[in-house]
Amino acid sequence: MDDLIVVALAGFFASMVDGALGMGFGPTSSSILLSSGISPAAASLTVNIAKVATGLAAGVSHWRFRNVDRRLVLDLAIPGAIGALIGTTVLANVDGDAIRPVLAIVLLVVGLRILIRFSRPLPVARSVEPEPGSDRRAPAFDERGVRVAATAGGVTNGLVGAWGPVVTPFLLHRGLAPRYAIGSVNTAEVAVAIVSAGSLITSLGGEGLEAGVVLAMLGGGVVAAPLAAYVVRFFAPRLLGLAVAALLLLTQSRELANTGNLPFTRWLAYAGVLVTLSLAAMRPRIDEARALRRSTGVSTRPTV
Repeated sequence: MDDLIVVALAGFFASMVDGALGMGFGPTSSSILLSSGISPAAASLTVNIAKVATGLAAGVSHWRFRNVDRRLVLDLAIPGAIGALIGTTVLANVDGDAIRPVLAIVLLVVGLRILIRFSRPLPVARSVEPEPGSDRRAPAFDERGVRVAATAGGVTNGLVGAWGPVVTPFLLHRGLAPRYAIGSVNTAEVAVAIVSAGSLITSLGGEGLEAGVVLAMLGGGVVAAPLAAYVVRFFAPRLLGLAVAALLLLTQSRELANTGNLPFTRWLAYAGVLVTLSLAAMRPRIDEARALRRSTGVSTRPTV
């Protein structure tokens, strides 16, 4: 019963994060599930089944609001599905205890990516949005590397459910308008999650999958979905993004320290995470101060 409560809370918190940031359901829920002792394969399977349900709802909503670039969805979904097969194949054929440190490192990298992403404001989209109903991409959108990013996102999704944090920031930095980046990524995620879940079920025969665990995660996510749409108005997305990064970095630092049986290292890692988070939180002020010094011609070098 206690385990189901933990899973429901994981689904609730992950859905809150995903509703506010457009990313983070997979790594947030995977981090909580793995920390509670669930096997890596069962955690990935549970998360991806939940993502199919939540992703369908999100994809339909984005489609209705014309936030989806249909050509981009295909460019993301096909290589993403291939990457998912690679990730789940590795997960299904490696001992769970042996791969836990690797998954912890993957989640640490995802946490760092989220931290960097939300340490600064959203980049200004350089693209001109397509006409409603058009299949054309904005001419300013730099498409290079999209399939590579989607394949990498598929691999991390198969391993730890991390799709959005890998692909969405890439598209934003390539100049795609945020609404199309988030809408297209969420829509393509359905195909990637279906392939991930189907591959794991085929490989494991449902071993380790518990209906109660899946229902608990779905229940927590369903309860949080409308609440997230309401409370997002009161929380700054940047602060929530930093909080998600903190969760991933702290939990996976603990996981690595426990794996290496290095309790003292854990506290050093915690201190390093807190320092890094503080610097990330203050980054806009630091950048603003630097820009002000440059514009006023004030030098920080000592005068002779």
